[in-house]
Amino acid sequence: MALQGINLPLAFTGQEAIWEKVFKNFNTSKKDLDGFFGGPAFLAWARMGNLHAWGGPLQQSWLDQQLALQKLILTRMVELGMTPVLPSFSGNVPASLKRIFPSANITRLGDWNTVNGDPRWCCTYLLDPSDPLFVEIGDAFIRQQMEEYGDITDIYNCDTFNENSPPTNDPAYISLLGAAVYKAMSKTDKDAVWLMQGWLFSSDSAFWKPPQMKALLHSVPLGKMIVLDLFADVKPIWETSSQFYGTPYVWCLLHNFGGNIEMYGILDVISSGPVDARISQNSTMVGVGMCMEGIEQNPVVYELMSEMAFRSEKVPLKEWLKSYSYRRYGKKDPQIDSAWEILHQTIYNCTDGIADHNKDFIVQFPDWDPSDYFHTNMSKETHVHNLFAHNNTKRFFLRETTTDLPRAHLWYSTEEVIIALQLFLDAGSHLAGSLTYRYDLVDLMRQVLSKLANQVYLDAMTAFQQKNAKALTLQSLKFVELIKDIDTLLASDDNFLLGTWIESAKNLAASPREMRQYEWNARTQVTMWYDTRKTNQSKLHDYANKFWSGLLEKYYLPRASTYFTYLLASLVQKEGFKLEEWRREWISFSNKWQSGTELYPVRAQGDALAISKALSKKYLG
Repeated sequence: MALQGINLPLAFTGQEAIWEKVFKNFNTSKKDLDGFFGGPAFLAWARMGNLHAWGGPLQQSWLDQQLALQKLILTRMVELGMTPVLPSFSGNVPASLKRIFPSANITRLGDWNTVNGDPRWCCTYLLDPSDPLFVEIGDAFIRQQMEEYGDITDIYNCDTFNENSPPTNDPAYISLLGAAVYKAMSKTDKDAVWLMQGWLFSSDSAFWKPPQMKALLHSVPLGKMIVLDLFADVKPIWETSSQFYGTPYVWCLLHNFGGNIEMYGILDVISSGPVDARISQNSTMVGVGMCMEGIEQNPVVYELMSEMAFRSEKVPLKEWLKSYSYRRYGKKDPQIDSAWEILHQTIYNCTDGIADHNKDFIVQFPDWDPSDYFHTNMSKETHVHNLFAHNNTKRFFLRETTTDLPRAHLWYSTEEVIIALQLFLDAGSHLAGSLTYRYDLVDLMRQVLSKLANQVYLDAMTAFQQKNAKALTLQSLKFVELIKDIDTLLASDDNFLLGTWIESAKNLAASPREMRQYEWNARTQVTMWYDTRKTNQSKLHDYANKFWSGLLEKYYLPRASTYFTYLLASLVQKEGFKLEEWRREWISFSNKWQSGTELYPVRAQGDALAISKALSKKYLG
């Protein structure tokens, strides 16, 4: 993020190595820490106190390697004139501390998204900030970082209640909590500044009313806290909180959840939102930032947002997009300019207020029994297509949401986007040599075909409702064929390969045992994510879904194919849909795939332009 001329990159790598040294001084054992740290693919959620041990334990080689990497990162940041933001103590502690310090005020938090409250992973322990031990541990952590890295920063991040509510809504308690958190980071570093995510004010707005917000924001001296307005691109908190009640804040772009791959954005908001916030009455905005969960998608969004750190006026997007496409592809092309005009007004103009989390049916296949719904809610004359319009009130905040009907997010005219795709294809003879053109072409073709697959799925549901086995067979086969064809398309670009993700994880391993663990972490994060039971999928399944070649054909395709087989059987045999049997078979398949070791390509295969043209002819005619 950029803060009035200062670059503040988050520097969280390697903190488990610091915590290992700190907690050992408080008599915790390696076994205690094995049950505390999350695995490599789940570190962020373990650090925030959402889970523990899932995907672990962390090997000593991992701790050593990550600490060495952090030192290289910090050295480079300082060389570039940046001020790193280091972590601080939020109160999240190993379970053993409750035994070691029986008089300490340590509370076990509630469940965060396990299937049935499995204590192996859920319900982390929080040391109350009012307890003297809190400041002692927090100060020890700051001092240990200084010993390892030197005195390189005064800015520390701490998020005590990220998707975990405080035990009481009493403003006095919340104020004491905030003061203790700050005391823990400022006891050794007298100039400490607390950088805090404002996500809790969005995700748990029912708890964080004005009295609670003011209590936390005003619990430290003015100027010693900076808030990240994390979701300002969709739900800016500064507008509804009187500029965070006078607390300095950073206008942030969140944009992406789970590293999902979907073309999406709100370019008009990005090009004007930070400027509007800065010039607003009594503004306390001090900078701009980017806080996406994944960045390897939608490059146009991040290029524009990066520029906003250096702009004092709103961006004229029509001219900016022409300049962007010229810089990106290395050539001017009027067809590409026209295509980007369309994309600006469609895909990159999502104004429905929904946090975009890819719900396309290929990558987040609906887990439901359609016969129950149709029997209860629909007459024979009702057409299913009308029931799948999106609900403007829904938000996705890490916890799984449920609705009566599957819903895929659609906020633009697919017909107009197909016109933009055709313009991209027509420009191929001029731009085919550009890697960035080929990436954008593959991504746009994927987007069009994925939305088409959503419609095919709905057509299959209509056929099921109408008890038309022939039509159900036809539509289910078409859905599966689309998955295969999109997989072939994605295989033509190095940026859309499952193999790259898996091999990158394996390459971090120092032993065969670690290699198996890291591969399981990598496979699990992008599929089932969290724990399962024989007939209960993880509540976070597909949270980090990806449109990657290999993942589509070997994971998403078997899921859809198996489901449609059960659905057709229920129609032909005139019996109820065996939802639990399908779940049992699918979850078993998923768990085996997560533990698998089969190899996937790490290099692209095929001609992206030729494949795109063939698929356009096949499906769009």
